[in-house]
Amino acid sequence: MKRAVYAGSFDPITNGHIDVVERSLRFLDRIVIAVSRNPAKNPLFTVKERVSLIRSVFDGRDEIEVTTFDGLLVDFLDRIGIPLIIRGLRAVSDFEYEFQMALTNRKLRPSTDTLFLMPGQQYFYVSSSVVKEIAALGGSISCFVPAQVEQALKRKLHTVRGGYACRHRNDGTQRAGSARTGTAGNCGSRR
Repeated sequence: MKRAVYAGSFDPITNGHIDVVERSLRFLDRIVIAVSRNPAKNPLFTVKERVSLIRSVFDGRDEIEVTTFDGLLVDFLDRIGIPLIIRGLRAVSDFEYEFQMALTNRKLRPSTDTLFLMPGQQYFYVSSSVVKEIAALGGSISCFVPAQVEQALKRKLHTVRGGYACRHRNDGTQRAGSARTGTAGNCGSRR
């Protein structure tokens, strides 16, 4: 059985991530989506929420397992006996970082290989960070994430204080906690 691990923070999972999973399954029998408990990151969703969202996206798909891991990815690979890592590459800028990580993983665990896959062209620019920012600024994210992720993100943005949260002003307008892009993206109009 050909198996691989697709690891990441998935905060939240996007259509780009889903596309990489589907492309991976053209070559593999099984994929383990491993949600990282990275203490260096400050995720919007808890690990439990991220796992739940991913499981809801792939509900009924026996060839996809969702789990979590702490520490080094290569140590996790040793524990579960899988030597192959899947990584998605959106652009040339991703390649340099991912190439360095692949070489480091191989140095730490020589039997480790990394399979790089590009998502479909429509997902080259999609990232979890951009999705959160567009949502926080009131833009439509329906073409970037599945419906259940969009709903969870909307709920989360209305309950979280600080970070990417939207706060309602007394006049009914919204003020976003982050204004890096200042755009609603290509999905549709601002709400």
